[in-house]
Amino acid sequence: MTCGPHILCGRLRTANRDGADGALKELKRIVRQIRQRWPRVRVIVRGDSGFCREELMAWCEGQAGVDYVSGLARNPRLQRALARQQRRSRSRGVASGRASRRYRDFRYRTLASWSCKRRVVGKAEWLPDQVRGDKQRFVVTSLQRGRIGRQALYEQLCCARGDMGNRIKEQQLDLFADRTSAATLRANQLRLYWALFAAALLEVLRQVGLAGTELATAQFGTIRALLLKVAATVRMSVRRIWVSLSSVFPRQELFAHSLSRLREVASG
Repeated sequence: MTCGPHILCGRLRTANRDGADGALKELKRIVRQIRQRWPRVRVIVRGDSGFCREELMAWCEGQAGVDYVSGLARNPRLQRALARQQRRSRSRGVASGRASRRYRDFRYRTLASWSCKRRVVGKAEWLPDQVRGDKQRFVVTSLQRGRIGRQALYEQLCCARGDMGNRIKEQQLDLFADRTSAATLRANQLRLYWALFAAALLEVLRQVGLAGTELATAQFGTIRALLLKVAATVRMSVRRIWVSLSSVFPRQELFAHSLSRLREVASG
């Protein structure tokens, strides 16, 4: 789980369990900790269709100041509900030769798994690419229509969860969070924790030490390659460890600047 660039939780599960198994337990813990620091802040939980589960949605609906926006997997009933918008989107797209999309806001309930009707927003899109053609996407939310419209809900709120994918990619590609080849789940979870700790440290470096510099928005892999992978000589004495960096390091000024900023913040 993430909140913007901040990682809130990383938990492994066995392959024989549902993808959302254990998510509610972690969500309760995180919301409780947020409330201890910011009692009145509003929490919006975003997730893909793998987290569209009755227990998660029902818990959010029963909490003051907690809402959710979740992807919803397509099925024939949902597709029929969006059929008119899809036809109109296709007609307008074919006529203009450009991508066309329309939205519909409606109430929906599954045949067995949901306890009540919920607000669903469907997007009917037509793309000029003949391979892709018609596209339909659905989201379910506890946010009321008077608070946010259907297009803004989908484009501004729901689609923003795509940034969570960037955080996951940084973990996997740059910090090797997916190296979970140990013999036990506990050992693999520990490996994941190390990657999360490294991400927390690098996020502080990015937001504080590198603020206003050329690497202020760089990904973790870029920061590691350009700033942290530096040739150095390490000397140890009884009382000190001396680290002598290369005198030809091309980013000496940036390194010194980021170190100075971190020291300033640490000293108060």
